[in-house]
This record gives sequence, structure tokens and C-alpha cells, in this order.
Amino acid sequence: MDIKIDIARAKSSAVTKEHGVTPAELKAIEPLVLKAHKQMQADRKSKRYGFYDLHKDKATLTAVKTMARSFKNKGIENLVVLGIGGSALGITTLFTALKSPYHNLLSEEERGGVPRLFVMDNVDPDTFSEMLRICPPEKTLYNVISKSGGTAETLSQFLIVLEQLNQHLSVDVLKDHMVVTMSPPVKGGKTSPLQHFQKKYNLPVCHIPLNVGGRFSIFTPVGLFPAAIIGMDIDALFKGCRAMDKRTSKASLMDNPAYLRAAIHYILCFQKHKSMSVMLPYSDKLRDVSDWYRQLWAESLGKIIPATDEIPEHHVGMTPIKALGVTDQHSQLQLYLEGPNDKLLTVLEETNYNTTLSIPLGDQAVKSAAYLSGKTMNQLMAAERKATVDSLRECDRPVIRVTFPKVNEETIAQFLYMLEVETAMAGQLFGVDPFDQPAVELIKNFTRKNMGA
Repeated sequence: MDIKIDIARAKSSAVTKEHGVTPAELKAIEPLVLKAHKQMQADRKSKRYGFYDLHKDKATLTAVKTMARSFKNKGIENLVVLGIGGSALGITTLFTALKSPYHNLLSEEERGGVPRLFVMDNVDPDTFSEMLRICPPEKTLYNVISKSGGTAETLSQFLIVLEQLNQHLSVDVLKDHMVVTMSPPVKGGKTSPLQHFQKKYNLPVCHIPLNVGGRFSIFTPVGLFPAAIIGMDIDALFKGCRAMDKRTSKASLMDNPAYLRAAIHYILCFQKHKSMSVMLPYSDKLRDVSDWYRQLWAESLGKIIPATDEIPEHHVGMTPIKALGVTDQHSQLQLYLEGPNDKLLTVLEETNYNTTLSIPLGDQAVKSAAYLSGKTMNQLMAAERKATVDSLRECDRPVIRVTFPKVNEETIAQFLYMLEVETAMAGQLFGVDPFDQPAVELIKNFTRKNMGA
């Protein structure tokens, strides 16, 4: 059960040479893609970047499942994830895609005995206080996630929760209510604040590989541990990664969906002035994929390229935009159809929903609504999606379609893994390092300064 990528409506034959990729342009970029492929494979072999092979780490998979099982029958009703950026977006994406949209409102029996999930991805004091109010410490497991162990936002959340735990519980049971996910200690390295507290209270710990960046960490314990706690099939996540790895390890541009999408983005950005990448899912399950993608794409590709003797300093990157069908047909689509033709859209399609919902026949006297009678909401969603894609083609707007035969652990993992490889290739083509984030570090430094550090 593989996802399908269709680039037909991003080609010049669909939306004119001015706005789509031509066969000649794809042919011309093949040597550059092949060169980049060789570099990426060398980086993979040297383990410079570890996200490629996380799905082969059976030891971590076993350890995560064992740790998750250890919290069963301990009266845990709530799982609270403390983290920001990649430490929060991954599990949020999986949760929205794979669990009931009303999971937290269901009874324990209806949830299958797994906890409710709360992802605290900000430091808004009102939101955080409400979480503390509705999640009593004695019935809550907190998973604090920070690769560096010193992220200001996550550290502040952790310190507040730690105080709550110390006020309500004895020290010897803290380990039953807190799991730390962070990088392993480095010999001779400085102890992070989170490492200090983990050792002081003997808290269970999951480690994030040192060669995996935060926005590429969804298939590390960052995503796997909370996924296991709330009952997701993490074996199937790895199976989906393996399936896509076979497709994205090919050197051939036309046979590798990640390379093909990266090349199309590059061509349309630099040759057709498409500076924005819109992700438009026609499925509520896939709505938070767009959020995860926004961090991956923006933080990886938005960079300054320093000046050389031949080229002045310049800025590169494509702005990622989230949307949702059908919702944003009534907000953003007017801009996409008649506004500046500066966007490449990726439309995500789910072909098999869990439910078929019929629209009642209604009053046949209301002729203006008769076309809906006897149809299904599934048919309406499909008709709306097709109308959007057809309208975009009519207005010469390039579209890449991604079809999910069904949204489950395997297919969602395929798509996320493909986007990671695609981003790595895009970094090569754009001429930037997709694995650093110097501007983010600048913000962190100013935050520390503003807080008196």
C-alpha cells in the first residue's frame, strides 16, 4: 500500500512553459541531481546525518516499546509532551493522522485504555495553566523533550511541572511520572540542565542520536515514545519508512519521488519565480502534516549564501504555506487562482476514508439542493478536490498530487520520510546546508539575553 506522486499538472504540458517544468528542464537537471545523490549517499554511509537509517534501529524500537509497556497499569490518564519545534510537531502530526479527532473526549474504554494526549508546544501561561489544572500530576505522565537539554521554552515548562510533581508526589515516584528525551551525554562535554535533573531524580531517559536534528527526529524516540504510549503501531511506522527508503535511494531522477519533487521545486523557484510552496491536504487527518512540513522546509532551506568573488551575498528559500481543503477554498483559493502566480501547490488526497456518510434525500421541492440528494459526503469531498485541481490548471497554477490509498502508520511514514529525503536533496540543489539553523540560534541568544542570562 504505497502513496503515489503525480507531477502531471506541474508540467508545461498542463500549465504552459512559463509556469510548469519542461522535459528539457528535467533532463538538464539530471547531472546536478546525480552529483547531489552521490554526496548524500556518502553522507549517509559516513553517518554524518542519521535520519536516513533510523528505521533500521531495532534496538531503539524494542527499548521504546519496553519503556512504554512499563507505564501500563500505573493509573496514567494523561500524556503531556513538553517540547517545541520538532519535539512537538512530529507527535502532533501522527496524533492527528492516526487517532480519533476527538480522542481526548472519549472514555478510557473508547480510547482503548490509552491516555489522552496534550502537546505543550508554546509558553503561553494561560494555556499551560489550564493543562496543569485538568491534568493532575498523580494521573499524568510527562515526556519532556529537548535535544540540547537546554531549550529555554522546554526548560521553563519542565521546571514548572517538576515543582508540581514535588508538591503532590514523593520523590521516589517521580520516575513513574516523567520521561526525559534528549541527546546522550558526550564524553568531556558540558552537562545540560535537563541531564542534571534526569540524574538527580533518576528519571527514565530516551536518547536522540547526536547525528539527527530536531526537525528530522520524528522517527527517533521523540516521536516513537509518545506514539507507543497512546497506542500507535510503531512497527508499521518503520515499515513505511523502509518502503519509501527503497524508492528514495534510487539515483534516477524520474524513479525517485523525493528527488523529483525537490527538482521541480528548484526549477520552479529559480527559473519560474515560484517562491512559495503550498501544502493543501483534502483530509482532516493530514492537516498537521502541513505544520510539520513548514518547519522542515523553512528551517532547512531559508538561508543566506555568503558572497564570493563571482556572486554577492544572497538569500534563498521557498516560503512553505499551510492550507486545508475544503476549508481554505473559502479563504485562500481566490488568491491562489487570481493572485500572483508564484506558488507550487501540493494537493494531498485520501481515497479511502474510514466512513461513508450519506447525504439525506431531503425535500425534493428545494431544487437548488437536489444535486446533493442521495450522494455521500465522500463524493462531495472528492468533487471539491477535483474542482480545485481543475481550477488551478485552468489558471496555469502548477500542482503536484500525492495520493494516500488510506491514511495509516505505513502511508504517513512513507510521506514524512519522503519529505525528509526531498529536503536533503533540495538543500543540495539550493546550495545550502539543510541541517543547520544559524538564525534560530541567534533568536535563542537574544531570548537568553532578554531573560537576563
